[in-house]
Amino acid sequence: MTTERSGLYEPRCIEVHHQDGVRFAAIIDKDGQKIAGGFREGIVPYEEDENRLHDFYKSAVDLSFRHDHLSTSLGALNYIASRRNKVVLISFPFPISENILLVSAEPGLAIEKLAENVVKIFTDDSFLASD
Repeated sequence: MTTERSGLYEPRCIEVHHQDGVRFAAIIDKDGQKIAGGFREGIVPYEEDENRLHDFYKSAVDLSFRHDHLSTSLGALNYIASRRNKVVLISFPFPISENILLVSAEPGLAIEKLAENVVKIFTDDSFLASD
């Protein structure tokens, strides 16, 4: 992970960690590599196999940037959410940088509320001033 990219995203990932129910928030690059963030302190991952985690990251990136004909008629993709028995998974594509924000949270979480907060965090310029 490069320090420059990590420095830009790390404070924002930490702020996402402060949102209720969030277990994991990380920036994943187009190759499926984590470049910033990770699990919130004290959280034990459900999946501990690093190879399987990397494969999952790569799948999330591929899905987030899959182009389809609906973008023209329905607009750009804002996020993808998947509710599972143990977690909610949400990926937010950043098309210009070809990265995604991947968030894992507790299953009872209000997805839309978290999505609104994440957008605020990642559009807040005050994080840039702290560098």
